[in-house]
Order: sequence, then C-alpha cells, then structure tokens
Amino acid sequence: MKLVFAVVHDEDGNKVMSELNEKGFSVTKLCSSGGFLRAGNTTLLVGVDKDNLDNVIEIIKNKSKSRKQVVNAPITPVDMGSMFFANPVEVNVGGATIFVIDVERFEKV
Repeated sequence: MKLVFAVVHDEDGNKVMSELNEKGFSVTKLCSSGGFLRAGNTTLLVGVDKDNLDNVIEIIKNKSKSRKQVVNAPITPVDMGSMFFANPVEVNVGGATIFVIDVERFEKV
C-alpha cells in the first residue's frame, strides 16, 4: 500500500479529484498554501495499491497543468534605502508536487 501526497494548484484541485474519483480512487482534500507565492494550493491524499500507483500519478500529471503568471516581486534599490517598489515578474505556477510513501498499515473503520 502507498500513500500519495499531491500538492496541486487550486485551479486544478477539483479536476484532479474528480478524475481520480471517476477512476475509483478515494481522495482526501486538504487546503494548503505555498511558501513562495503564498498562494492557495490543494493537497490531495490518495491511498493506493502498489499496482495502481502509476495510474494515480498519471491522472495527477494529466490534470495538473503548469501556467505562467505575473506577480509583483518587491525589490529594494540600493540608492533608495529601504523603499520597496513592485517589480512585475513572470513565474511558472501550477503543475504538481507528488510525494509517495509506504504505508505499513491501513484500516478503514
């Protein structure tokens, strides 16, 4: 038995979850936020047999798309002291970060 932790962009969370449910996988959804952009993420937990692990990962990959987003990153000009100015920067957001761990014991009560 494996436990998949998938951290996906909020916009992709429901799509990933729906597809996993349609394929017969049970999913637990947790709300989370990222450290870099402090934006909302969705963390999905999926318990899966080793034989179906690749199927779960493939669904997550197919439904979690990377996209570009413009954010205002603060910069501090050296000659201006401690004043901050917004500097628009294009960054990639989305996609998925997937962790897979072994489960020693699983019970559904």
